[in-house]
Amino acid sequence: MSGRDLFCQPRRCRRGAALTLVFAGVLVAGAATGSLPQQWGEGHARSSGAAPAPAGRAEDVTRAAEEAAADGKSPMEAAERAVSRSGDRWAAVYSEGEYEEFEDSLDGRYTGVGLEARRERDGRIEVTGVQSGSPAADAGIQPGDRLRRVDGRSVDGLPVTDVVSLLRGDAKDAHAGTAVRIGLERGTRAWTETLRRVLLSTDSVTVRRLSGGVTVVTVAAFTKGVGDSVRGAVEHAPPGAGIVLDLRGNSGGLVTEAVAAASAFLDGGLVATYDVGGDQRVLHADAGGDTARPLVALVDGGTMSAAELLTGALQDRGRAVVVGSRTFGKGSVQMPRRLPDGSVAELTVGHYRTPSGRAVDGRGITPDLEADDGALARAETVLGGLGDTP
Repeated sequence: MSGRDLFCQPRRCRRGAALTLVFAGVLVAGAATGSLPQQWGEGHARSSGAAPAPAGRAEDVTRAAEEAAADGKSPMEAAERAVSRSGDRWAAVYSEGEYEEFEDSLDGRYTGVGLEARRERDGRIEVTGVQSGSPAADAGIQPGDRLRRVDGRSVDGLPVTDVVSLLRGDAKDAHAGTAVRIGLERGTRAWTETLRRVLLSTDSVTVRRLSGGVTVVTVAAFTKGVGDSVRGAVEHAPPGAGIVLDLRGNSGGLVTEAVAAASAFLDGGLVATYDVGGDQRVLHADAGGDTARPLVALVDGGTMSAAELLTGALQDRGRAVVVGSRTFGKGSVQMPRRLPDGSVAELTVGHYRTPSGRAVDGRGITPDLEADDGALARAETVLGGLGDTP
C-alpha cells in the first residue's frame, strides 16, 4: 500500500470515515455526487453491509447537538456520542475545519509537505515520490529515501495511512505554515529535516505512453475536472491503440466525476443505481464516448467508492477487462447534516449498485483476471489479445 500526505486526518483514519461524503455533496445539492474517501488506502466498507440509517437516527444526532449547544456544551462531542450509539459503522462527525479540507481536497488541493510513500515488506517506509516545488523537494528528499521518524515517532511498521496522518498533522495543526520534523535515511546517511506544511495542488490524472503505443491513464482520485481530463486523454491517444485505466489506490471522490470518466468510454446508458432512504435513483453516462478502443481497468484493494462505481459500470457493460485484485468494497451512501457549531454529522442512508444490480458495499469488485505483481504487464498482454494495434 502506498500513500501521499493528502486527504487524511488521524481521527478519520482511525474511524474509517475519512472523507466519506461518498454521495453527500450531491445529495444535499440534489444531484448525485460525493466526496473523497480516504486517500491511497483509506476508505470504508462494512463486511456485512451497512443498513441504511433510519431518519430518526439523524434526528437523534441533530437533537443531541442542539441540546448541547443550548446547555453551553460542545455540539460536536454530543453528536459524536449520538453517532457512536447509532449502530452505523460508517457514521462520522467532522469539525468545521475538517469539512473545509474536504472542499479543498475536492478541488485537488491539500496541506502537506509533498511526499508520497509506501510500506515495504519489512515494515519500513520508503519515499516513492516527491512533488515538484514542494517543501520536501526543496529539502532535497528523493524517491528511495527511508522515512524513519515523524515528529519524534518511529514510523517503522505503521500502516501507511497512519504515516500520512502524521505528515499531515491533526485537524488543528494541519494548516499551512505549521512544522513537521522528519527523520530520514539514504544508504548510510541519517538526517533530520524540519519542513513547513504548505497548500499544494495535485494532478489527479497522469498520462503516459508505453512503448507499444498503449496509453496508461492513472486516476489517483476523482477531484473536480477529472472526468474532462480522462476524456481528453482518450481523445489524444493514438488511433486504435489500447488504454489502461489505472485505478489502483484510487480511494474515490466526486461521483459526478466518476460518471464523467465513464462517459469517456460509454455511449450513454446506465452507470449505477443508488438509494436514499429507499428512494431509487440512477446515474447515466453522457453519449458520445469511445466505445471501440480496447480498454483494461487496473484495480486493487485500495480501489474504493467512486472508483469501484466506475469499475463496476465498465465491467457490467462489457466495456473493459478488469485486471488486478478485489477492490475495497465501499458502496454506502452518507448524508451530511450541519450542526449548530458548524461541524458536520453523517449517517448512512443507502447503497449503490452496479448496472447489473451487484452490491459493492462489503463485497468489492472481483476482477476478470487476478494479478498482483506485474499487473500492468498483464494488462498489456490482455490488450494485445483484444486486438490492440496502434
